[in-house]
Amino acid sequence: MKRTQSGMTLIGFIIVLAVVGVFVYMGMKLIPMYSEYYAVKQAMAGLANEPGIANQDTAKIKDLFFRRLYISYAENIKPEHVKIVRKDAGFEMTVDYEVRKPLIANIDVVGKFNAVKELRRSAVE
Repeated sequence: MKRTQSGMTLIGFIIVLAVVGVFVYMGMKLIPMYSEYYAVKQAMAGLANEPGIANQDTAKIKDLFFRRLYISYAENIKPEHVKIVRKDAGFEMTVDYEVRKPLIANIDVVGKFNAVKELRRSAVE
């Protein structure tokens, strides 16, 4: 009676390991980009809940926004990426930026992010 072995060969295991390694490496490049975007969304939501934010001038709003981002170590957002325009009884804040990270050799990963939040007067004011 002849027994047949079943399982993965060494070469198959190395190939699977290489594919998994590439995906882990890509995740290490992508996760910080998306966590920074999450920090931007959190900072904008915090500003929207700030009492009296609609009565501030745009320079003060930007300053408060970048103070919140400084806590989150978000370093890819620059003042030129933030636009604040008057809208109705408040402001509309738009953060539009792009992050480019090198991946392998001359291949880059590019993330384009856009977040919009309305800063209005609350009913309590």
